[in-house]
Amino acid sequence: MNYQMIKTEQKALEINLNDPIYGTFAEIGAGQEVARNFFQAGAAAGTIAKTMSAYDKTYSDAIYGPEPSERYVCESRLYKMLDHEWELMEKRLKLSRPDATFFVFADTIQAINYTRTIKGNGWLGLRFRLEPNGPVNEMVLHVKMLDTNNRMQQEAIGILGVNMIYACFYYPQDPEKMVRSLIDNLKDRVSVDLLRIQGDSFNFFDHKLLALYLIKHRLTNVTMFDPNGRSVHASEFLYKNALMLVRGHYKPPTLTTLDALQNCFSQFITDTQNDALNHHLMLELPFDYLVQENLEEDFILRTEMMAALGYDMMISRYENHLDLISYLADFKMIHLGLVIGVKELSNIIFEKYHSNKDGRVLAAFGELFTQNIKIYTYPAWDDENNTVITAENMDIPEGISFLYRFLLESKQIIPVEHYNKELLKINPAMLWENIMEGHTIYAHEIPESVRLIIEKLYPSV
Repeated sequence: MNYQMIKTEQKALEINLNDPIYGTFAEIGAGQEVARNFFQAGAAAGTIAKTMSAYDKTYSDAIYGPEPSERYVCESRLYKMLDHEWELMEKRLKLSRPDATFFVFADTIQAINYTRTIKGNGWLGLRFRLEPNGPVNEMVLHVKMLDTNNRMQQEAIGILGVNMIYACFYYPQDPEKMVRSLIDNLKDRVSVDLLRIQGDSFNFFDHKLLALYLIKHRLTNVTMFDPNGRSVHASEFLYKNALMLVRGHYKPPTLTTLDALQNCFSQFITDTQNDALNHHLMLELPFDYLVQENLEEDFILRTEMMAALGYDMMISRYENHLDLISYLADFKMIHLGLVIGVKELSNIIFEKYHSNKDGRVLAAFGELFTQNIKIYTYPAWDDENNTVITAENMDIPEGISFLYRFLLESKQIIPVEHYNKELLKINPAMLWENIMEGHTIYAHEIPESVRLIIEKLYPSV
């Protein structure tokens, strides 16, 4: 993919000189940084109809309405801003500017504070037309700022806003280029962990690919989406709630997968039902599990099959659970449950034991088994001994058997109580190989919803 980065000043000037592009800027928090770039580039009168900022909560509520959650850096606030400003734009300028491709840019930003208790994040959105009276489209994203002082974070938001507007008007036929261009001149300064692009002008591609592009081009290490392919953000539904996360290859999800999801999640809810929480189950697909030579096709295949199970999904760059736990800690969840097969758990324990024989073994395990995390271990079938391997009988290094027993007794490692023994014998890799070779007798091994997806994507199978 040939790509040449364009400087922020040049982007802003090109937009200012593109006569049909005309719109409003509404920015809350971190200053009017996006609009400022267009003013400084020159010829801003060709682009800017209005700029505004309502810092005071009373003023903001009077314009956009109150937030029941009392959180103003949130998704709902951004959409209220876009709705209000777009309605005004259409009412006031539609007749006087019939040839304009209108836009409304809005953001609500919380930059890093003096005491560093707030790291800096925000929501940015652009509602726009690509042609006069054409379809109304939208780009919305969530950003985490990585600079360590307030001024630089404000500057980064200004650059990101310019990149958004330029991407939407100059790269609308190339979604991957749109995504990649968002961090022009921002290397290692921001993390974009949610991106939505919608509207009739963008119906030509599968929107789940946006999540893939964010990870592929390192705009983020984690991004999430629902079964319909719509990006979601953890801050909007995980804060002080409970999450169960299931990492897997999902090629294909089998009846064993479904059995593990249902039984583990049911046990997780029972274990935490004393707390008034919303419980969520999410499927995690690590980026490294994808076939890199056929990346987009493999991603669509796996996520279509995962979506058939009906749960939210995550794609991540994290190679181990510890990094993922660290990422999720920002959302202050009350409970986090990880589903790990006994064979994988055994490998993790052996690896930690052998790499920490210098006396750090207790600290190494303490990093993984923190207070609010429970690991649910799903059993596996042992062909060699013709038996079931469980959390109680799996191999453990002798030197830490006492520690492992403690983790079991304290219920930080929890054996899954209910499972279908016969389903443990299903081998997903062998099953997929058989499917690709044209064997169709597999209804007793995969869910019906997954079978329909396979037959849709591979009609000849």
